[in-house]
Amino acid sequence: MDFLISNAYAEGAPAPAGGGIEMILMMAVFFAIMYFMIIRPQQKRAKEHKQMLESLSKGDEVVTGGGVLGKVAGINDNFVELTIADNVTVKVQKQAVASVLPKGTMKGA
Repeated sequence: MDFLISNAYAEGAPAPAGGGIEMILMMAVFFAIMYFMIIRPQQKRAKEHKQMLESLSKGDEVVTGGGVLGKVAGINDNFVELTIADNVTVKVQKQAVASVLPKGTMKGA
């Protein structure tokens, strides 16, 4: 019965065009997109936060990352003392200060 079925031989597969160059180019484009969309803006925000912390001064009204609103009563290298109410002062890490608010914000709160 072997004479009814002919042998089927596969043709030679064509070589992929471009080879590894396309893959390297695609990875470079992907890295560039990641850099400009994620890494660079995060570095910019970190730089702005560092400048804001360096410019803190006594009397500034700030809000912490936890949402505590207070007026700066004292500053040292690592900590900030915040007055959050009459005769109530808390000490928080300098990095916990999220933003400086406009003067007079605490009067409305």
